[in-house]
Amino acid sequence: MSLTQAAERAALCKLVDYVDENPEARIPKLMDTVDRYVPADVFPTQRAAFRHAIDSRSNWYELMLRVFHLNPEVRRRLIKCFLVDANILAWPVQEEARDKHRCNIPWAILLDPTSACNLRCTGCWAAEYGHALNLSYEDICSIIDQGRELGVHVYIYTGGEPLVRKDDLIRICEKYPDCAFLCFTNATLIDEAFCQEMIRVANFVPAISAEGNEHTTDARRGEGTYAKIERAMDLLREHDLPFGISCCWTRANADAVATEENMDWMIEKGALFCWYFHFMPVGRGASAELMPTPEQRERMYRFVRQMRGEKPLFTLDFQNDGEYVGGCIAGGRRYLHINAAGDVEPCVFIHYANANIHEVSLLDALRSPLFMKYYEAQPFNTNHLRPCPMLENPDDLPKMVAETGAHCTDLVEQESPEQLREKTAPAAAAWAPVAERLWADEADPDHAKRLNWREGQAETDVTRLARVGRDLTTQAEPRL
Repeated sequence: MSLTQAAERAALCKLVDYVDENPEARIPKLMDTVDRYVPADVFPTQRAAFRHAIDSRSNWYELMLRVFHLNPEVRRRLIKCFLVDANILAWPVQEEARDKHRCNIPWAILLDPTSACNLRCTGCWAAEYGHALNLSYEDICSIIDQGRELGVHVYIYTGGEPLVRKDDLIRICEKYPDCAFLCFTNATLIDEAFCQEMIRVANFVPAISAEGNEHTTDARRGEGTYAKIERAMDLLREHDLPFGISCCWTRANADAVATEENMDWMIEKGALFCWYFHFMPVGRGASAELMPTPEQRERMYRFVRQMRGEKPLFTLDFQNDGEYVGGCIAGGRRYLHINAAGDVEPCVFIHYANANIHEVSLLDALRSPLFMKYYEAQPFNTNHLRPCPMLENPDDLPKMVAETGAHCTDLVEQESPEQLREKTAPAAAAWAPVAERLWADEADPDHAKRLNWREGQAETDVTRLARVGRDLTTQAEPRL
């Protein structure tokens, strides 16, 4: 870190401490100070949204105040990690690296500490992986060291059940206090001792898997799981610790998930965020029958957007929010995934790779053939309600895998991209007319933004598109 960056960090951290002393009185001054220290081209849209939330005292302002009710040490550390280290200071470093290396550089890295899991959830490929594979403590530290060099300060654990490795994960939090660690977890291993460790390190946030009500959650995750989830949430709330919800929604649970009652339950339990994931039929044993119908997906699209205007809960809809980030964010554009065997995959749902972290550097993995194909082809569709090369544009993934010589990374049974396409193509065809209707809806509050192809694109995205000769106003899909 340069002297200038160190001075900027010190000033921003001092600002966090200042606001923390009296948030209700000082939050309104927050954006004025940020604008003074941070260049105008760093997150302009997000800064405008924050300012609007503060000025209007909206439900988002209420969410900000909820953050300031967390454990004092935890909230200060996390705000500094996430706001200062992982975004304000990190983004310019990431953009510089993207321009220098002419490849995607992620904002976050997802990694599987272990393939082991104590549950066997319906439709989850990890349930078949067994307990044999792990990224060692040294492996994970190496990934983080390399990531930090590129400006990455957000690391997200997937699995398997990451908390099988809870001791190592806490050690890593200690070693990297300038990083934020989020963990997708079934919550069954969260106990009093672990809550105390979370308080001590102050930079670890669980995202607890829950799918609607007790019936739908236990139907997928096993009898009694919902009760264990509630106990974990109660424990975290009693200690004023941050956590959120990870919800995989399927044809079977969509009606239970997309309810105000379910969202109110999350807020009452203390959750600060919910990440909604459309079920992906990945793995030879995964059934396409669990994929939501177009009607269910449209309902989820409308439900999440309505609730965003009403509830103090941060929500991300990973299949319907593409327009806010310029389409697909995989392939290292904003994130990548490293499985427990070390395979560096474009996405947690795309089990194909050219590179393994045990054999190449993180940067070389980002420059591997499959990742470079993502770099050249994104966005896969200018209708960002159809962002994915596997789910909504199912012809794209088989072409990219064939052209780059990538291999299947499934740890149990190989699935070719053509076999995966057979499962996703019917759903893609059914969703396409719905997505086109929604995208063209002039009554939608976001319609005007959709006419601007730069919306959701970083400056390096714009230069990348120019470099590969892609005009999004005339070429809706990449030439693969």
